[in-house]
Formats: sequence, C-alpha cells, structure tokens
Amino acid sequence: MPGAPRGDAAGEPTRRLRLTLEFDGTGFSGWQRQAGGERTVQATTEEAFAALPGRHSAVLAAGRTDAGVHALAMVAHVDTTSQIPEEKLRLALNAHLPADLKVLAVADAQADFEAQFDCRYRRYLYRMRVMRGDPRGMAIHRHRLLAVHWHPDVAAMQAAAGHLLGTHDFASFATQETRKTVRTVHLCELREEHGELRLHVAADGFLRNMIRTVVGTLLWVGRGTLSPDEVPDLLAARDRRRAGHNVGPQGLYFVEAGYSSWDLAASERAVSDLVV
Repeated sequence: MPGAPRGDAAGEPTRRLRLTLEFDGTGFSGWQRQAGGERTVQATTEEAFAALPGRHSAVLAAGRTDAGVHALAMVAHVDTTSQIPEEKLRLALNAHLPADLKVLAVADAQADFEAQFDCRYRRYLYRMRVMRGDPRGMAIHRHRLLAVHWHPDVAAMQAAAGHLLGTHDFASFATQETRKTVRTVHLCELREEHGELRLHVAADGFLRNMIRTVVGTLLWVGRGTLSPDEVPDLLAARDRRRAGHNVGPQGLYFVEAGYSSWDLAASERAVSDLVV
C-alpha cells in the first residue's frame, strides 16, 4: 500500500507516483535536464506535469540515459499534489507529451520509494543487424540498431560475453569514469533473435559507456581482432586502451529496472512483452 500522504510547502497533501516511460532517444539529449535548455526526457516530462493542475516535483529516473539511447520501460518517480486517478493522469500526461515520449503506466507508490536508489539491478538491450549483402532496413532502422557490414563469428562473441559475468573491475570498459569501477554483471548474453544479434545485459550498475564498449569489444572478437580467451586479461588490465571502441547509442535500450534480487526467470518475464 502507498505511504501516508505528505504535505508540500503550502501544506497541501502530496502523493508519490511511480511512472513507467517509453521513449525514442533519437531526438533527446539524454535523460537529465541540462542548463543550456537542451531537449531532454526529464525536462519534457516535467513540462507535461506543469501543464496539469497542482504542484509537482522533479521527475527522477532509475537511470540517466545518454543522448540517442532509447527506453522501453524506464521507471521514474515524482511527487505531486494532483489527485487525478492513476489512469486518467496517464492519459492527461500523454496528451501533453510528444510522439517520441509516452507514459506507459502510473501507480501510487510508497512515500519513500526512490526510482534510482531502490533499484537493485538495471537491464539493457543492444541491437545489431548484419547488413552485409542485405541492406534492407538500413535506412528505416538507422536510429534503432547498429548496422554490421561484415559477417561476425557469433559463437566467438557469445563465448567472450560469458567471461563478463560475475563481479569484476570494469575499468577497461569505462570512459572518463570517476566512480568505483567494480560491478556485478548478472546477465551478458548475445542472442540471435528476430534476424538480429541482440546483447542482453543486466548488472547492479553500469559505468559510463560500459555497454557500448562491451559491444565494441565483442565486435573485435567477432572480427578476429581479439580472442574470447583474451577477455579475462583485458578485464585484469584495467586499461581502457585494451578494449574496443564505443559503438553508437542508437542500438541501446533501457529495458528493466529491478527492485528485488536478481532472478533471471522473473526478468525474462518482465521484458518478454516489450515492443521492440
């Protein structure tokens, strides 16, 4: 059950809401509001709230996606004095949101729920498609996936991905990172799905550009530049120069924020009906 209503500065009761958002990141400069007024997901969502009656806090998300990165189910929270019922509020917000950002769900949450700090793991998807000899979709999907113009060794890439499971220091896969670089990866699996190569990865947290560097490194393996058995040494080196390049953001999707301990079966159910 949601926590007891709180009061805002004017003494009016507030409620905390949990939002689930879907967005196409192509036209956004990432999630976080920026001082220069760039178009961001956070700012656009807050503008939609501002168009509704009541007072509303900042909208805080489970993850801060970069420019060009998409989300299929980003979780966020907001405090509001609005008493509009959940579904009517969802519809009202969507009426004020652009076509590339929509609210999938609104639910009353516990008063102390924190979308970011209560999150136990985050799951992403990176989409690739081999276009060599078959360029169909290259124009249509240019903002949705990474085009690979050669035939990679998929089995080698899958073997390399397996070396990233578990708790490691991922400094070799981080770009200009100031935080601690040890992370626990629960899932890192390259699957052949829907005519694509799809990397499914979940962890207790990610470093700056970590997933995009992982994909670039796996593509090195797929080309034969790096062998799967070299990945453990690459991790141990803690040297960004040893890993692959950062691939583009267009193939990356935030797909799940987990608020309980990692469970593969539960996570698979959670993402099974996402539209991608």
